[in-house]
Amino acid sequence: MSDFSLTKIKILQQPTRWEWVEQAINNLDTILLDHSHCERKAASIAIELMFRYPDRSSLVRKLTAIAKEELEHFEQVNQWLERRQIPLAPLNAPPYGKKLKALVRRQEPERILDLLLVSSLIEARSHERLGLLGQYCPNRELAAFYRGLMVSEARHYGVYWLLACEYCDRDTVDSRLKALAIAESAILATLHPEPRIHS
Repeated sequence: MSDFSLTKIKILQQPTRWEWVEQAINNLDTILLDHSHCERKAASIAIELMFRYPDRSSLVRKLTAIAKEELEHFEQVNQWLERRQIPLAPLNAPPYGKKLKALVRRQEPERILDLLLVSSLIEARSHERLGLLGQYCPNRELAAFYRGLMVSEARHYGVYWLLACEYCDRDTVDSRLKALAIAESAILATLHPEPRIHS
């Protein structure tokens, strides 16, 4: 699409391609169901990090707020599922999350850095793609809903990045973020055949 454009998300190496937008808007019911799963997973990731690092008071405080907000979004998406008479159901997960998780190093402090930066990248990609849905979704009310979620997603990826900067020096954060962002874009270079938020 010649006029396809979106403001570039700074920490992402490559923007989403138009093929994903077409796939998503042609499969809105599946995208909504997957979005529900994504919000639940996002809350569980924040909670998992709090359990893994209970002595990091700043992390616990900030991720408590994120977990609460993700669960609120989970409920809001589920209300859309009810309105469209889409039953809650399992979905096959795309390879995106598993491949990103495989990049996380096992030793500290590299582990906490990678966990925070991977979460930041996932939130940044969600921010970008919810923005695309907000721009191109043919259902105006649903498009407005997605635009309303964008601010939260932007704040979330910023929180994860700032936490990474609290626990590691900025040069280390920037270097590792670039490497992970390149890998994240490579994972999405081939469109997953099943429509997903992160396909």
